[in-house]
Parts: sequence; C-alpha cells; structure tokens
Amino acid sequence: MAQAIIVPDDLWEDDDAEGVITAWLIDDSSEVQSGQLVADVMVEKIQYEIHSPFSGKISIISHEEEVVTKGCTIAEVS
Repeated sequence: MAQAIIVPDDLWEDDDAEGVITAWLIDDSSEVQSGQLVADVMVEKIQYEIHSPFSGKISIISHEEEVVTKGCTIAEVS
C-alpha cells in the first residue's frame, strides 16, 4: 500500500498561500529513505524543503513548476 508524501500544514505561515515545486531532488521510481530530502517548494520567494516520512520506492505525482497547497499529495512511497 502506498503512503502519501504531502505538503505539511506547518511548512509556511500563510494558510492561503500556494507554492510551486521548484525541484525534485530524486528521480521518479527511485528508492528513498525516511527523512530524506526529496523536493524543494518555493512560496513567496522563500524556498522550503520537503522530506520523505517513509522509506521505499517513490512515485512522483506533482511535477516541477506545478502549484501545490498545504496538505496536497505530491508523491507516494510504496
């Protein structure tokens, strides 16, 4: 069963702000470790890091330059 990597609700302060995935630091279908840095998200000219909370094979859902919001699923790990 796949587990979702989501944009954390506490990643940035403004609840209404949207972010943009600026970079994936791993390739789709790669093996990731729990706690590994996997993506960068830009919100109002500030860069934030997304870490995988799970270990396994990653499947990217939201690609670079896509708009994301707090709580949205950007990848899954199985």
